[in-house]
Amino acid sequence: MRYIRYFFLGALALVLISVALANRELVNLQLLPTGLSDLLGIQQQISLPLFIVIFGGVIAGLLVGFVWEWLREHKHRAEAARKGSEVRQLQRELKRTQKERDKDKDEVLAILDQAS
Repeated sequence: MRYIRYFFLGALALVLISVALANRELVNLQLLPTGLSDLLGIQQQISLPLFIVIFGGVIAGLLVGFVWEWLREHKHRAEAARKGSEVRQLQRELKRTQKERDKDKDEVLAILDQAS
């Protein structure tokens, strides 16, 4: 399985390198559209190779997706935490009632009752 993973990572690296080599020309990225930037007097732009723009877009999309899913699953994590605390509380209550039930019994018999 390790070799399959290494093969996959190597193939992915080759694909990413070939995309980067094929898209080395510089592109200008602007913060705002031309008409709006002229109106506001803000003309922020940067020149980057196209492959950095492509890879940056993919990474930004992944991060947005991860954050979106994390926020969406919050209710499930909260419910699991509530259920876990409820289980711990019920286990403590069960031990307490077993101790009360077994306080007048012989120790050996109490231990045997707890095991079953």
